[in-house]
Amino acid sequence: MITISPRPVGRNCSTISFASTLYLCPILDLLLAEVPEKWHAELRLGLQEALVNAAKHGNKLDPGKVVIVRFFLANEFYWWEIVDQGRGFKPDCKCDRDRTDYLPPETSENGRGTFLLKTIFDQVHWNEEGTELRLCKQMSRLRFPLFN
Repeated sequence: MITISPRPVGRNCSTISFASTLYLCPILDLLLAEVPEKWHAELRLGLQEALVNAAKHGNKLDPGKVVIVRFFLANEFYWWEIVDQGRGFKPDCKCDRDRTDYLPPETSENGRGTFLLKTIFDQVHWNEEGTELRLCKQMSRLRFPLFN
């Protein structure tokens, strides 16, 4: 089940919550509804990665747990806050200079999500508990999407 809180008059925030699932197509469609079409592919990939991580790794696909997404549009910035009910996540790497520092060894089956998020979004930040992820994309930087 998907719950949508409509945007209050005069505010730039909407909230979507859903039971932990990997069926994310309708959720991604809602989250990208206000984003210009030419950037959908790039941002869809990043948001899908973040939502899969929240549902699968955070909530362990427990249908009794929810993922909450708040979407903001402020000035030239798109913001998404993704909250899960898991134990939290701590990125292995604290370095912010080179995104490739987030890549795992080639033999690893997991662990490329942080690299992907850092490549697509201008800001990627987890709260101290590691249960809330804030993603930001600046509109003025969207002139050159990752995917054409």
